[in-house]
Amino acid sequence: MNLGVIKAYMLKEFKDLIRSKMIYMVYILPVMILILFGYGIRLEVTHARTLIIDNDRSHLSRDLISRFEHSKYFNTRLVSITEQEALHRIKQAKAEILILIPSSFEKRLLHGDKTQIAVFVDGAFPVRATTMQNYVEGVIYHAAMSTMPKAALKLITIDNRNLFNQAMRDEDAIVPGLIGLILLVAPAILAALLVVKEKEEGTIFNFYASPVKKSELVIAKILPVFLLHSLNIFLLFLLATWLFAVPFRGSFLLYWGASELYVLISIGIGLLVSILTRTQIVAVVLTVIITIIPGFLYSGMLMPISSMRAESKIEAHIYPVMYYNHIVYDTFLVGQGIASPKVALYLGVLILYAFFLLFLGTFFMRKELR
Repeated sequence: MNLGVIKAYMLKEFKDLIRSKMIYMVYILPVMILILFGYGIRLEVTHARTLIIDNDRSHLSRDLISRFEHSKYFNTRLVSITEQEALHRIKQAKAEILILIPSSFEKRLLHGDKTQIAVFVDGAFPVRATTMQNYVEGVIYHAAMSTMPKAALKLITIDNRNLFNQAMRDEDAIVPGLIGLILLVAPAILAALLVVKEKEEGTIFNFYASPVKKSELVIAKILPVFLLHSLNIFLLFLLATWLFAVPFRGSFLLYWGASELYVLISIGIGLLVSILTRTQIVAVVLTVIITIIPGFLYSGMLMPISSMRAESKIEAHIYPVMYYNHIVYDTFLVGQGIASPKVALYLGVLILYAFFLLFLGTFFMRKELR
């Protein structure tokens, strides 16, 4: 292997990146994605537009309404309209929740009789609807508990604790997952232009006519991208811990090592696309499809892998983002590290992925016209 040849090609790649201004996108794109999605994605539902029809007008019903009014999760309005009119407002997207308190609500509860509260929730978005329904049930449950005898309350003690994300912050759940998405998409898009650009410009014939080996060209192509995006590993870490105040409880060495492997995997994906395609537009579009869609669906950021169906679980295990994100969430929120057999296994999977993709890229690289 000729190190002089590799160095010359690397200098050429750096000059091309500077001349084409692509070197700025190496850092602008990841920062934009982290800030936009980090502040934009919210799993918590707040200020849900809520209509309440009180047909009881008792002390207990007013206490229940007051609990909804003083909760950040609801934007409550007490209305004196019919049920049909209230449902029509939900159809017009003027409200999201309708609560109907029946007459004799307080009287039946005090006599120990069963009673029902009608709750209508806009279910156009199932995840959001389930969250709002749980909030409503929680408020009603706590209000009902206040009417029970103290002797009965003493028999029940609930000690609820949230592990790893005690404050239930969306940033702690979203930002580590975004790091996995960014380090999958950004290096792959840049690597997707490495070879196909020379095909379009015709400079690939210099490689065909030279004694340069395929392995030397591949190394010279991927090293500049690898070095540039290695800085993003530290940049994203600083933004996550400083700007979004995400806690970091694990090993920084594990985070750094897994991220470097993951960047190699991303570059391997882009390089393979660049070798197999003939135009830059096709290469970029194909890379975006291969990386962004799985990055959202199968990263575990928005949907737990364990809750997926069998077919979805198989697809999730095909893409490397699931393995990397598990390690990242462990380093940020859990801190178990290599002591966890699953983390050690997933780190080994990333190593195999990196070698396999770079081997495929070198194998499919041609030194002659097709």
